[in-house]
Amino acid sequence: MSETVEWKEKRVSLGNAIIIGAVLAVIGVLVGLNWNSWFGTFAPYLGFGESDSQKNWSVLDEVYDKLHASYNGDVDFATLVEGAKKGMADALGDKYTVYMTAEESTDFYDDLHGNVGSGIGVEMGERDGYVRVLRTLPDNPARKAGILAGDILYKVDGEEVYNMSTDEISKKVRGETGTEVTVTVVRDGKEKSFTMKREVINNVSAYVEYDGSTAIVTVTRFDNDTGTKVQGFAKDFSDKGVKKVILDLRGNGGGYVSAAADMLSLWINNDVYLVQKSKHYGDSKSTTSPGKAVLKDMKTIVLVNGSTASASEIVAGALQDYGKATIVGETTYGKGVVQNLFDLSKGSSLKVTTAEWFTPKERSINQTGIKPDVEVERSYEDINAMRDPQLDKAKKL
Repeated sequence: MSETVEWKEKRVSLGNAIIIGAVLAVIGVLVGLNWNSWFGTFAPYLGFGESDSQKNWSVLDEVYDKLHASYNGDVDFATLVEGAKKGMADALGDKYTVYMTAEESTDFYDDLHGNVGSGIGVEMGERDGYVRVLRTLPDNPARKAGILAGDILYKVDGEEVYNMSTDEISKKVRGETGTEVTVTVVRDGKEKSFTMKREVINNVSAYVEYDGSTAIVTVTRFDNDTGTKVQGFAKDFSDKGVKKVILDLRGNGGGYVSAAADMLSLWINNDVYLVQKSKHYGDSKSTTSPGKAVLKDMKTIVLVNGSTASASEIVAGALQDYGKATIVGETTYGKGVVQNLFDLSKGSSLKVTTAEWFTPKERSINQTGIKPDVEVERSYEDINAMRDPQLDKAKKL
C-alpha cells in the first residue's frame, strides 16, 4: 500500500525573505573569513581528518635546527632536503615508490629506453636474496671474460655491492667507453674477479627470429615504441608462412603499459586487458585498440620466468585469461601494482605506486605471479651451456 503525504503550501512574506537573506549573507562572510580556524576546530567532530595544509611541518625545522647547532661538521641545507624527500618516500615501506634526484631521474629514463651507454653486457636481477647475473649478452665484455649466469655480484672495482640494488650496481658497472672495470662475483662459494673494458651496449627492445614456420619474438622491455615494432613484425608473418608465434618475455622487467597494450591488440580486439583499482583515482578498465588483432587465431606460446614482471605480466595474464596463448616456463615475478612518474622541480621526479592492477578476469598477481600452464625450469647451468628446455618445449607444443 502506497503512502500519501499531505502537501501544504507555505507562504513567506517578501520582508521576511529579505531579512533572512541578509542574515545568511553576514553568516557566510564570517564563516568564509574564519574558515580555516573554525574547520580545524570542528573537523574532528564532523568526521574530517586533518587537511594537508594544516600538517605541522615545523617538526622538521626542529630537527634541522638541532643538527645545524650541534653537528660536528658541515650541514648543507640542500643535501638535507634531498635526504628528507627520499626519507618520506622510503618511509611508506613500498619498494616501488621512490624519490629520484635529477641525476637519478635521467638514469631511470635512460634505462627505460635502453640507453644504457657503455658497460659490460649483463642482465641482472634479484634472486635468492642477492643480485645475480641472469644472462650475459652475446659479443659483449662479460661473456668474453667468462662471467656466467647465476654469479652473485659481490664487488665493483673493489667496493662491496652485494647489498645494493640492481640500479645501484648498474651505475657502478657503467662508464666511459674503453675504460676498465673490475667485477668480482661469487660462484660456488668462491670469489672470482674479471677485469674488462667497457663497450657500447646495443640493447634493442624487441627482435624476431624464424624457425621454419615458427616466429620467435623476443621482447626485452616495453619501450614506448615496442608495441608498434612487434606490430611491424606481425605484418610479415603471412608472407613468411608463419603458423605459430613464440613470444619470449623471459627477463622482461616491464616498461610502458601503453606499449604492452599496443602489442596485445594483435591478439585481443577492442577488449579489456587490464583492470586497475586505486584509492585516489578510482577503478578503471583499459581496452586494446580495435581492428588490429591479426594474430587472434594464431597458435601462440608465451615464455616466462621469475624475472618476467610488470607490463610483461600484464601481457601474459591477458593472453592467458582469454585463452589466446599457452604460458610456458616458471612462475613470474608478481609485480601487480602500477606506478605513475611525477616530474618535480629542478629535474627531480617521484615514482609513486598509484594502483593495483588485475587481469581481465580480475585475478590479482601481486606478490604471487602468474603460474604457467606448462611448467618448465631453466637452470643457470642450462643458460651457461646454451641449453633452453623452455624454448624446446614451446617449439613442440
